Amino acid sequence: MKYSFDTSVALDNCIIDTQVDGLPTPYKGKVREVYPLNKQTLGIVVTDRISAFDYIMNQAIPFKGQILNQLAKFSFDTVQDIMPTHIIDVPHPNVTIAKKCVPIPIEIVIRGYLTGHAWRVYKSGLRMLCGVSLPDGLKEHDRLPEPILTPATKATEGHDEDISEAEILEQQIVPLELWEEIKAKAFKLFARGTEVAAKQGLILVDTKYEMGIFNGELTLIDEVHTTDSSRYFYADGYKERQTSAAGQKQLSKEFLREWLMEHDFQGLDGQTLPDLPDSFRLEVYDRYAELYKMLTGKDFQPHHVEGFNETLRNIFIPYLTKS
Repeated sequence: MKYSFDTSVALDNCIIDTQVDGLPTPYKGKVREVYPLNKQTLGIVVTDRISAFDYIMNQAIPFKGQILNQLAKFSFDTVQDIMPTHIIDVPHPNVTIAKKCVPIPIEIVIRGYLTGHAWRVYKSGLRMLCGVSLPDGLKEHDRLPEPILTPATKATEGHDEDISEAEILEQQIVPLELWEEIKAKAFKLFARGTEVAAKQGLILVDTKYEMGIFNGELTLIDEVHTTDSSRYFYADGYKERQTSAAGQKQLSKEFLREWLMEHDFQGLDGQTLPDLPDSFRLEVYDRYAELYKMLTGKDFQPHHVEGFNETLRNIFIPYLTKS
């Protein structure tokens, strides 16, 4: 494949971590680095790191952060009539200025198809996932009778864990009234994401939402309907592939998980995280760029990054004096 950038330079200059002079060390998530700028504002840097099975890979993906950040902005715009989002501004392809929300400590996962983690649970013989009963007789990638909610805890260390609605309420993680609002918004978001995907010939298979509270209002945070938070199938040929058990053509991180499993890694104790070959890193970039074009209708244009920490400083410093 012919690239519009020097692949060797791009592979060697991924944004892996940042540090802005004059600001404290940011909170570092799996992909994002978050700088508190003032009482109500965060500076969020989307790096080129990539994770799977709750592990950050040893190698990063060229321009992944730019694709993810710009795709998140595009998708946030498509749902802003459903609920408020945390976005204030996107002043750089890798940077989002956001509202400082109090996060809800639950990942809100909506599934429309029996794929990925849900399929692995089902294949093991279980018919209950996060308190939701699943019917017998389903195959991998089958559409579920209706979308289901399968929450997960937000682990500060180790793996996120499945949790049921009943457990969330019993443990008083989220009050009942707020949880009902979260559920209602999540299903509306999934319906909108499904509509947007369908217009581009894609099926939104499953996704996760993260929410928080800003000035007393439930707010959508993190990202929405990106490849890091969602799984997509190509609609064209879906039924034929299901009938023939050929496997689905998909745009998601599942292919990374599958590659890792082929190399004997599922994040289990005693397993060694394999290195990603440069050829595979470029293949991952291709997948991200493809989804960007599929969802936005536009080709992704890489933005060359040089002196990134100084760029961040110039973006963030003006916010330090604001209340």
